[in-house]
Amino acid sequence: MPAASQDSFAAKKTLPVSSASGEQSYEIFSIKDVEGLENAARLPFSLKVLLENLLRTEDGANITRDHILALANWDPSAEPDTEIQFTPARVIMQDFTGVPCVVDLATMREAMADLGGDPDRINPLAPAEMVIDHSVIADVFGRADAFERNVELEYERNRERYQFLRWGQTAFDEFKVVPPGTGIVHQVNIEHLARVVMSRGGQAYPDSCVGTDSHTTMVNGIGVLGWGVGGIEAEAAMLGQPVSMLIPRVVGFKLNGQIPTGVTATDVVLTITEMLRKHGVVGKFVEFYGEGVGAVPLANRATIGNMSPEFGSTAAIFPIDDETIHYLELTGRPAEQVALVETYAKAQGLWHDPSHEPAFSEYLELDLSTVVPSIAGPKRPQDRIELSDAKSAFRKAIHDYVTLEQSAPHTALDEAVEESFPASDPVSPAATQAFADEDAAPVLVSAANGSSGRPTKPTKVNSAERGDFELDHGAVVIASITSCTNTSNPSVMLGAALLARNAVNKGLSVKPWVKTTMAPGSQVVTDYYEKAGLWPYLEKLGYHLVGYGCTTCIGNSGPLPEEISAAVNEADLTVVSVLSGNRNFEGRINPDVKMNYLASPPLVIAYALAGTMDFDFETQPLGTSEDGTEVFLKDIWPTPQEIEDTIGFAITQEMFSKDYADVFDGGERWKSLPTPTGKTFEWDADSTYVRKPPYFEGMPQEPAPVTDIAGAKVLALLGDSVTTDHISPAGAIKADTPAGKYLTEHGIERKDFNSYGSRRGNHEVMIRGTFANIRLRNQLLDAITENGVQGGYTRDFTVEGGPQAFIYDASQNYQAAGIPLVILGGKEYGSGSSRDWAAKGTALLGVKAVITESFERIHRSNLIGMGVVPLQFPAGETAKSLKLDGTETFDISGITELNEGTTPRTLKVVATKPSGEVTEFDAVVRIDTPGEADYYRNGGIMQYVLRSLLRQSS
Repeated sequence: MPAASQDSFAAKKTLPVSSASGEQSYEIFSIKDVEGLENAARLPFSLKVLLENLLRTEDGANITRDHILALANWDPSAEPDTEIQFTPARVIMQDFTGVPCVVDLATMREAMADLGGDPDRINPLAPAEMVIDHSVIADVFGRADAFERNVELEYERNRERYQFLRWGQTAFDEFKVVPPGTGIVHQVNIEHLARVVMSRGGQAYPDSCVGTDSHTTMVNGIGVLGWGVGGIEAEAAMLGQPVSMLIPRVVGFKLNGQIPTGVTATDVVLTITEMLRKHGVVGKFVEFYGEGVGAVPLANRATIGNMSPEFGSTAAIFPIDDETIHYLELTGRPAEQVALVETYAKAQGLWHDPSHEPAFSEYLELDLSTVVPSIAGPKRPQDRIELSDAKSAFRKAIHDYVTLEQSAPHTALDEAVEESFPASDPVSPAATQAFADEDAAPVLVSAANGSSGRPTKPTKVNSAERGDFELDHGAVVIASITSCTNTSNPSVMLGAALLARNAVNKGLSVKPWVKTTMAPGSQVVTDYYEKAGLWPYLEKLGYHLVGYGCTTCIGNSGPLPEEISAAVNEADLTVVSVLSGNRNFEGRINPDVKMNYLASPPLVIAYALAGTMDFDFETQPLGTSEDGTEVFLKDIWPTPQEIEDTIGFAITQEMFSKDYADVFDGGERWKSLPTPTGKTFEWDADSTYVRKPPYFEGMPQEPAPVTDIAGAKVLALLGDSVTTDHISPAGAIKADTPAGKYLTEHGIERKDFNSYGSRRGNHEVMIRGTFANIRLRNQLLDAITENGVQGGYTRDFTVEGGPQAFIYDASQNYQAAGIPLVILGGKEYGSGSSRDWAAKGTALLGVKAVITESFERIHRSNLIGMGVVPLQFPAGETAKSLKLDGTETFDISGITELNEGTTPRTLKVVATKPSGEVTEFDAVVRIDTPGEADYYRNGGIMQYVLRSLLRQSS
């Protein structure tokens, strides 16, 4: 538990809670009827949660009375400028991004033992839970054994990582692992892990969380404030440290009306995504309010919250109300917990009152009755298309991917496309920026794949399994029901299953070229499919269970059948995926697929039946029944009443109680993994996945005095808007890079390189990939190259003349010579997703200072957390205006003031060119809080926490 609050507002009270098991009292920090905090009543729900957080964690230094007053008296119209320290109640992780967090905790344990302390002191101080859901790939599909075979392959590929995580599960208190094959992290979170109101050590307080996945916001639908962060913030939160943030603007989104017949929750969320992306909500909270909120089912709320990263907000939250309570009861939460949630929410003013309108910074409104069936694509989730326009929109979009030949048209698709876009029009292949996600980085994809034109006729495919057929542009080759976004929502999942039943009964079948996969977010979906008797119909259409995990939506769609992949690539066909996920960026879903569309689960099956995006469901039949009658989509679409009736009898509380009773058990496959035991981890010297990082090597019990930086060289001179995706390693590992060479030297064949994401637990791989993005432009090279060089290169001034070298290789030479390094940057340095390796890699390359025009807030904080000082050029100055070209030697003085307990406002920087010419300026120190100063004095946040715990254990 954190240290006791100073409670300068005397907000501490006692809350009695009655339930079937009796009455229990909790200590709470009230945000109602507190002298000095009268204005809190007008705050939005989300800011009330933050206010309680500050009251409970007030320490007089990092969280002060002034911070509390600034939040209580929040000005909705003001631009964010007040920084606060938010202490989340718990941390949620998925396996790709969570592994480095556990690696660091394991390393801290060894360091604690080396310093003479008790390694048992290193445990998460806030509950930390990891759901292993990002490693299953839909290799096998359309078969009864698909699930079992895919899980076997998953364990084969990830054995080292899983052994390590299984050790962590047994070694750490307050750290729990949901093993593979159980469910998707965000669905498991809302169905089981989320508390809504926490109770620990006799205190009750709002549940809140940060997660190592951008779609952590799904939990917003259940009234829990949470969002995705990078690994450093997650580690800090696990170890009881606050997350730095600005008090945000809050957008009020009013819902009213009823969803019309034939419209799904997916259609609603795609409409909201389009609206909010157009409005602009990046960095803001979105909060739903109004009379219509109570009518929105919890599953729909979670679907909306899940898409928060797609419209750009930090969070997209619904308040607590009767629907929340009903959901907690349905999902098997204990009666005592349900009673605590309702009593606490009402006592604190966190219960939704539709007649009360909080103050908001901005306002939007949606009449749900105006929503129509929709899809989104072909490359962004906010690009909504009304289903009635889908065919014409596709015919326009295909022009960006296919260069038409001058020959006469030969298919209806050609005729339509050429009618709208004559072949004489100048067309360039759509070279498009792909995606940025927690497990992959932007890449460039040539949309036409170097095409010289479309084939002269549709391509014939001969398949032993699937028969003979023709493929053309627009063929739907993947139709996948996947992702936390929709598989948590019974209305669309049962809608899809009922549509499958109706289709089978009408004699319809999926086209032979479609890869059909079903990856629910939890085992409860399987249970209610079985109880409703709908699995046989799904399997008849090829929708066999392939896994419980993030498959197609994160690019784990698995390969297309060989003959289809060969036909697509040989004829350079522009084919399509349709998925029920949340992201459809180009290059993300499958390397053979250029166009990707998001759709509701029922529409995913509908497109599998149609087999092409060049299809109008209103006018074109999906097939014919046995009596020869044409069958249209409207003929098999289930009615809302049919869906509601099926939900009513097929879903029970017992399903949730049964499936989650042993959620951390994992079965024999998980428990039979040979796993190290003991308080500290037995590192395998031959492992290329999990290695002990060097953060604590030679660390003394007390921090050495902070020293000035002398004789530093520039590792990179960068421009504006350098993002964490430019800095952090991600994507595939190429053989001719430092990381590829490292793996080759360790006996790894190229086919087994895997990705940077899968090897995040090996710092040797990750250092070699830092600043190695193919689109990074290091201006230090401009002087020796004609047109500049892109990629992970720099000049190595340990060698005469400063020749071009890999950034990693140069950094090793500098460190061997005892030369510190600096980075020079422009505006908005470190913007984009919060990626821990953007800061970790920077520090491990030997960088001691980063000097820029401005920083993205989280990356600035992360640099401090890794012992790197963030500095800004004087106002109005830039590297260019100061005539810095990166060849200089830098001396930075004044940082030693930190040794006296104060943080200097500026540091003196002296940059000396090889010619002897000197440039001097005062750089602004961006160590903004007392806590950050403590981190920097200790060499980083992990070192600070380790020493703090060491003192407590002695």
